[in-house]
Amino acid sequence: MNISDTLGLLTRGTTEIINAEMLEKKLSKSAKEGRPLVVKAGFDPTAPDIHLGHVVLLKKMRQFQDLGHRVVFLIGDFTAQVGDPTGRNELRRKMSREDVERNALTYKEQVFKVLDPQKTDVVFNSHWFGSFGARELMELTAHATVAQTLARADFRKRFDEGREISVLEFIYPLLQGYDSVHLHADIELGGTDQKFNLLMGRQIQAAYGQEQQVVIMTPLLEGLDGVQKMSKSLGNYIGINEAPREIFGKVMSVSDVLMIRYFELLTNEAIEVVRQEHPKEAKMRLAGEIVRQFHGADAARDARAHFESVFSQKQVPDDIQVYALPRQDRAVENGPEKVLLVDILVSAGFVLSRNEARRLIKQGAVSFGGQPVTDEHWSVVRGILKVGKRRFLKLD
Repeated sequence: MNISDTLGLLTRGTTEIINAEMLEKKLSKSAKEGRPLVVKAGFDPTAPDIHLGHVVLLKKMRQFQDLGHRVVFLIGDFTAQVGDPTGRNELRRKMSREDVERNALTYKEQVFKVLDPQKTDVVFNSHWFGSFGARELMELTAHATVAQTLARADFRKRFDEGREISVLEFIYPLLQGYDSVHLHADIELGGTDQKFNLLMGRQIQAAYGQEQQVVIMTPLLEGLDGVQKMSKSLGNYIGINEAPREIFGKVMSVSDVLMIRYFELLTNEAIEVVRQEHPKEAKMRLAGEIVRQFHGADAARDARAHFESVFSQKQVPDDIQVYALPRQDRAVENGPEKVLLVDILVSAGFVLSRNEARRLIKQGAVSFGGQPVTDEHWSVVRGILKVGKRRFLKLD
């Protein structure tokens, strides 16, 4: 690829690049000298489940790999073991070495569905911070000021409101910046919410006499609701390890506007071509492409055929999940046994928590006999329960 095409590929689906001129110079120098660029991205080991929101960043990493560059998948295990800041005025739970290693294995199983394992270096920052002494830490802290850190909007707001800010929260961006120094990073990738920390990497590199990295920021992908960023805690996510039919159905539930954004950030499709298609057919292609990426072409074809037979023709699937209701003659101390709808949804694995079940019921996303069920204390009877647009449960 010539430099113009390369830049077009790498800048697609990004929100900001600091700075684009330097990126072009680094790419040109890399091609001339035959030296791959070091492209770094950091990941939190406390939440190893990968969803499409993470894939936005992973796909950008894969693009660099396909261009011949070296990708460093950095797991921030050092701060995880001391309790790194969440940005919400609290520290995350400290993790044991065993927890970190377990999550790292889960990461590898998932991220290599996107990244090329032969071109990926998986590293842990405890390898260098484990022997980092007080002298090195004090030297590092000399390269940033309190005023500079307080310029962050979230810190300034908390400071003005008289809420606490831990010293660790001041130090954490410096540690992330030093990661770039240790790795001699040419480029660092991250979401828009990481801008301050990404820029700190440039500042720390300059202080240590290194050429500054280019910062490439990707957007935070909206979840199925089309409003809030994709998050497992909000229940608006599509996990890459979910069943192919589930992924396909979830993608088909997104709005036409969000579909365009998914095409831009999760595929290499030309957006101008997508806009000319009928929205339903375009969405079917999108759903099939996303399933294919993580489960293969056969699974994508099966998921589409299943969706068309069940949802386009309004049929209930043959392999519907069955939930066994208590026998009518079974009694407990205070009368016949009853099962709450929220408990059924949790037990059947349709939701992760009773709170998520209540939210679905309140939104009218649970129906029985074609009518929404709006009471979590609904008296359960035999029949077909529908959850959302794609899932069915036979109560028997």
